[in-house]
Amino acid sequence: MSQVTYLDHNATTSIYPEVVEVVGEVMRESGSNPSSIYGAGREARKRVESARACIADLVNAKTDEVIFTGSGSEADNMAIMGSSRNRVLVGETEHSAVLKTALLRTGKSQLLPVNKDGIIELDVLEERLAETEDSSLVCVMAANNETGVLQPVRDVADIAHAHGALVLCDAVQAVGKIHVDFAAWDVDYMALSAHKIGGPQGVGALLCKEGVPFNSLVTGGGQERGARAGTENVPGIVGYGVAAEIVKDTWQTNATRVARFRDDLERQVLELSPCSEIFSVKAPRLPNTSNFSLPEVRSDTQVINLDLADIAVSAGSACSAGKIDLSHVLAAMGIASEIASTAIRVSFGWNSKVEDVHAFIAVWQKMIRGSSRQESAA
Repeated sequence: MSQVTYLDHNATTSIYPEVVEVVGEVMRESGSNPSSIYGAGREARKRVESARACIADLVNAKTDEVIFTGSGSEADNMAIMGSSRNRVLVGETEHSAVLKTALLRTGKSQLLPVNKDGIIELDVLEERLAETEDSSLVCVMAANNETGVLQPVRDVADIAHAHGALVLCDAVQAVGKIHVDFAAWDVDYMALSAHKIGGPQGVGALLCKEGVPFNSLVTGGGQERGARAGTENVPGIVGYGVAAEIVKDTWQTNATRVARFRDDLERQVLELSPCSEIFSVKAPRLPNTSNFSLPEVRSDTQVINLDLADIAVSAGSACSAGKIDLSHVLAAMGIASEIASTAIRVSFGWNSKVEDVHAFIAVWQKMIRGSSRQESAA
């Protein structure tokens, strides 16, 4: 099998070898139900709690604020459905796990507009909160999964709390790429995911500030202090803890390194295709993420051609049942559909290297030449 140039780390990043090793080790052990009171169960419980402390330490939270879940999406759902708010205010560029759940939650859900760079309009948020005395939940992502745009989370929290509202921050894309601080950001709920930081898939966490309302959606054995019933995924949780330890020590160095790759990539993109647009380039962004267009060449065409050359990237639009759905993120930013339909996302990770940029550019520029030949023939 040929070596793949993997440039889709925002979808899932490569798992750390140390995580693979510890997950396998835990899976080979017997009797590791952390609810059991005999020795093996107590050891499993010790490992779960050690991992909980690692996740808390990574994002400056208290250990008893960490609830393990099956994914970041589940954490978002738990917060929205379990917060007991009458109304949900959600940014138009939020992840679908937040958008769809908020719209299902209540008929009083409202979308919050963003500016042309994808940053939430704070004045509109304040106006919406002042309109009614209904208890509200405000949902704001720390970093956008498509464009990498960073939201002013603390500003949102200050405005929301001034009006008696609670705040859910989806920080799934942010952890490991920027400094994330649950306490300093002063949000009430935060969604996290293991596989975005080099941990295993199938495990995440919901942080709940002490004292905030929360109703469990899954009842049963009382695991996770009654917040989420069901036997914990011990191997996944332990692997998550190991990944959190690694990321705490390495994220700053890695962020600086991948930012150089991103900047080099974007420089070459504009040199090769001056009519291309790099979205949100003037906004604060994640260091690893670039979303840009190639005029006249559809997103899916680019992704397929890159895939044929063993280069993995993501389309700025999602393909579902043979149908292309334009990115709701770019649409909310006011990007015309004919431009949005030519957007792709490149995202770097902890094991990316400068050769990945070279490989991408070598193939991408061939598509530019092919597009130019078609225009000339026309």
